[in-house]
Amino acid sequence: MIIRWLLAAFHLLALGVGLGAVWARGRALQGELDAAGLRRVFYADSWWGVAAFVWIGTGLVRAFGGFEKGSFYYLHNHAFWGKMGLLVVILGLELRPMVALIRWRRLVARGEIPDTRAASRFAQISFAQAALVVLMVLAATAMARGYGVARR
Repeated sequence: MIIRWLLAAFHLLALGVGLGAVWARGRALQGELDAAGLRRVFYADSWWGVAAFVWIGTGLVRAFGGFEKGSFYYLHNHAFWGKMGLLVVILGLELRPMVALIRWRRLVARGEIPDTRAASRFAQISFAQAALVVLMVLAATAMARGYGVARR
């Protein structure tokens, strides 16, 4: 029982951290990208990554580890598939910013200045991801209230 509670708690905490982090990353990417600005971008991006790892990890364990309603419930729930579709879009959108920010981090670590011309595009992506996270919350709360299950 306590494991179910802790998994749910960490899943929800990761949601809050992730939403704040991806929004903060977008805001930081809109700012001046000097050394301090890049540190803000990297800091927010790191928290976004940690949150995603915890969020996805706890979600998989909750859905398929026998701690919640069981995989049959999730795999036959339309709201769950909507939520997973949103997650796939979020992850797809993350590919370019993730690769670029890894490159930026490497350059900064070597004392070089990264080409940040794509920063405004990455900020827009971050804000779109934040909106998609909110939509995932709506899908999750629908699932929690029994929506998405075929009625007989």
